[in-house]
Formats: sequence, structure tokens, C-alpha cells
Amino acid sequence: MSKGLSTVPAAEGLEGIVAAHTVLSDVDGQAGRLTLRGYAVEDLAHRAGFEDVAHLLLDGFFDALPSGLAPALGAARVRAFAEVAALDENLAKRDPVEAVRALIARLPDGDGLDTALLLIAAPAVFTPAVLRVAAGQQPVAPDPSLSHAADMLRMTRGVPATDGEARALDAYLVTVCDHGLNASTFAARVVASTRAGLTSAVLAGLSALKGPLHGGAPGPVIEMLDAIGAPDNAEAWILKALARGERLMGFGHRIYRVRDPRADALKAAIRQLAQTSTTVPGRLAFAEAVERAALRILRERKPDRALETNVEFYTALLLEALGLPPASFTCVFAMGRTAGWIAHAREQLATGKLVRPQSVYVGPRTKAAA
Repeated sequence: MSKGLSTVPAAEGLEGIVAAHTVLSDVDGQAGRLTLRGYAVEDLAHRAGFEDVAHLLLDGFFDALPSGLAPALGAARVRAFAEVAALDENLAKRDPVEAVRALIARLPDGDGLDTALLLIAAPAVFTPAVLRVAAGQQPVAPDPSLSHAADMLRMTRGVPATDGEARALDAYLVTVCDHGLNASTFAARVVASTRAGLTSAVLAGLSALKGPLHGGAPGPVIEMLDAIGAPDNAEAWILKALARGERLMGFGHRIYRVRDPRADALKAAIRQLAQTSTTVPGRLAFAEAVERAALRILRERKPDRALETNVEFYTALLLEALGLPPASFTCVFAMGRTAGWIAHAREQLATGKLVRPQSVYVGPRTKAAA
């Protein structure tokens, strides 16, 4: 390094750097625990609905927050549907995340509760509309009397969801609504720190979530399972993939050094769904066989790395069981995570200042211009 330049090593990927203090979630990667405002995520996924957990996250960050969010969120879905008129076939044929992002960008960039609820409602309304228009179908208007999960499934498929299906999606939205200072949440907090507005913060979060190293990963899990085809093929397929240097989707996590607690919460939700399905039990048994083979081979071939099942593996299986196409998985992820982005954005506004880290210059020394 040139004389006079800083010799302080940079933390690659901000590894180990504390960038915020938060009351929202605690991710304990060593113990495999995720706590949302004092509650274990497994308990919330089993006992609470998405509206309840969204309220838990937003509590204290907005004046006049209603005691129950379901009616207000239902009304917000109706308001969001007005923007679907701007959805044409060309936009609908884009990647669903890009189309949903374009519709969210039409929303006002305020920082109050009305804007927050509209943004939380938006992915649940825009995702079904994009999928239906892309398939040559008419968008279905929201039913504000339904739960957020039940209405999203009804708007996607055009027929009511069963209670079990709505509960399964509810469990998923709860497990992914917040997860510490992940890439998309950090992006949302950085934008919020500039006081740009909640819509700008959510757009930043969604753009980060789109990447395959973050929210874009569950779709490839389905591609992996389809490529394997049958339990007897799992070992050979996995060994060949590792020999090519490929990553096994659904295994390993940047934070967790043990099994991702959200994976078990979602596995429990799928097992509940399997009780009323003719197709889910077989698919679940196949996925469990692939999981066992993958974990055994990863421990044998990569004993120095903690590569356990992560949330993406059973996310893919659950969303597939609900009839949602893999291309929509990241948008459905955003349905849950938007509540977390907004809570973090408001927390940043209340307790933080402009996020402006330093960089270490490693370029050439100063030289005279010609």
C-alpha cells in the first residue's frame, strides 16, 4: 500500500461491523435462534398471523397505530389496487420483481402510517396482478375482509384459499418479516437515513432482495429438485454439482452456523399443509431425502464449513405447494419483509443519523496532472 494511506484493514462485506442498534430482531447465528421483539420466530409462526407480527414490528414507530392491523391493511390493499391500472402486458412480461418494483415506484414517498400500510399492502396486490396479466388473465380486486395471506392467494388464483393454505402462507410471511441487518434491510436503512421517504427505502430493499445471494435464491431450489428428479438420483447429482464448484441452493447461511430456525418453522407448516393435500406428502418426502443426502455429503466433503439447511429450502417447497410459480418467490418474500424494512426505516429516522461509512483508498499516489 502507498505511503500515507491507511493501514487499517477493511472489513470485507462489513463482516463483524455493528452499524445499528435495534429493538426489532436478534439473530443468534451460533445458537440458531431468531427473536422478533422478544418472541422466538418459531412461536410466532405457529401462533400469530402476519398482521399481528407486522403490528409488533411497527409498534412505537407510528402515532395512532390501530390495535389491530387487519382492517387497515385490507383497506390499504384496496387503495394499492388502483395502481394496477398502470400495468400493461409489456411490464407484466418483465421479471416479476421488476414489474412489482415499477408499480411500487408509483406510490407516494411519504413517511407516515398511511404510506407504510400502502407499502406493506403493495406486494400482496401487485404480485398477483403481474402474474395474472402475464398469463393473459384479468387482475382480481382485493377483498378487504380477508386476511393478508388469504387475499393474496385468492387474487393470484382467482378462487378462495383454504384455511390451511392461508395459514401456511401466514407462517411463511411471519418467518421472513425481519432478520437483523441483512443486505436489503441495511439498504433500506441507508436510504431512510437520508430522509428520502419510506417508498424510496422499500424500493432500495426490494432491489437488494432481488439478488441471487439474498432473496432470489428459493427459485433455484425448485430447479435443483426438478433436476434431481427422484431420491435415488440425489447423491450422484449432488456430487457432480459440487465437483463443478456449484453451490447447493438451500444450504449454508452467512450468519447461521447451525440449522436455520426458520427452516424448521416452515417444515412444520408444510407438514400441516400435507395433511389436506394429495400431492404435498410425496413432494415433501422427496425433498427430505434430498436434504438428508445433501447434508451428509456436505459434512463429508466440506467438514470445515457449517453448511446446514437454510430458510430457502423449505420456502421453495411451501410456496410451490401453494401453487405459486418460482418466478414470484422473491416478490412473496417481499410481502413479509416490507414490514421489517419499514420498521427499520422508522427506527433509523428516530435514533440514527445519515449512514456514511468510510472507505480505505488503495489506488495510486497523488501525481501531477499532465
